[in-house]
This record gives sequence, C-alpha cells and structure tokens, in this order.
Amino acid sequence: MSVHAVILAGGLGSRLGHVRKADLIVDGQRLIDRVAGRLGGIDGTLLVSTGTHQRLKLPAAAIGVPDAEMQSRGPLAGIAAAAAYLRETGTARDILVSVAVDSPFLPEDYVPRLTQTPEDAAYASFGDAFYPTNAAWPLESLWSALAIHQTNAGPKSILAAIGARRVDWSQLVTEDPFASLNSLSDLIEMQRRAQKA
Repeated sequence: MSVHAVILAGGLGSRLGHVRKADLIVDGQRLIDRVAGRLGGIDGTLLVSTGTHQRLKLPAAAIGVPDAEMQSRGPLAGIAAAAAYLRETGTARDILVSVAVDSPFLPEDYVPRLTQTPEDAAYASFGDAFYPTNAAWPLESLWSALAIHQTNAGPKSILAAIGARRVDWSQLVTEDPFASLNSLSDLIEMQRRAQKA
C-alpha cells in the first residue's frame, strides 16, 4: 500500500480577481510549495491538479494532471484526474490524500491522522468547520464512487457515499489549520499568522 497526494491547484481564483492562488506568497513562500512541504507521510506520487493552468510551476518531483473531463467542475475534477492517473500507476489498496492549495497551515500530522485507518475514507475538520477537499480516499472506493456519481456530485457527496469518517483537529490546535484564502483580507490574515508562528 502506498499513500499518494494531490494538491488541488486548478481553481480560477474568481473571488480574488482571477489570481492564481498557487502562486500567492505567504511568509516568503508560494502557497503550492508551502503545502507540498507539509505533506509528510507520502510515500507514493505527489500530483498537482492544474486545471487549465498550463504554465503553473510545480514543486520538485510533482506531476501535473489536468482536470478530468466531467460534468462536475471544481475540486472534484482535480480529484478525479488524480484518481485516473493512479488507475494506471497505483493499486486498489493505495490511498489518495487531497489538499486544497490554499491550506498553508496544514498540520504536520495531516497525512498520518487521515490515513490511520487505511481502509476508511476520512476528511478534515476543525470543530464545526469541515473541509471535504482535504481528505483521504482509498482508491478502490474512490474509483467505484466516481464511476457512479461523477456527473452530479462534489467531494462532500462522494465522501458521504463511501462512508468517510470525520477527523477533528480542534482539540489539538487553537487556530484552524485548514483556513482557506478567498479574499485579500484572508491573505493579510495568513501573512500575520505565518509571521507570528
């Protein structure tokens, strides 16, 4: 069994004026590089879902995969693209861990906690806030669910279909480690938080 990862970096950044989130700088480092550096526990392939960003500079050793052609766009298309790539190179017993590119405070135990029970899908939460794009997907279950639901579902629906468990970090850290970036004020807050750490 191997654990692979996909960084979901194919979004258009429409709420930020169509700025590519992957290239935004937090504490002197691009978001995509910062997230890649926090994915300890990966012993398989590091993938990046690139969407339509053909010129995205990838982290070292990462492989770019374009969004899958499917009716449902957004993060599920990136997860499906990674699943399709791993159908050719992985095994049914492997796990795919997904993470949004705008998660610069990803906890160091992110991968180990989500993959603690390898046969179960899991998703990250911080108290009442939950993050279906930050999840672990057993490949066999993911492949089956995508074959059935891909035309009208999102990550949340797929996780529900395969019985994913919730993994909560609110008892371990005081600030949300999965806080995402959707506005200029979010970026300013992330800079403040990174410099404080």
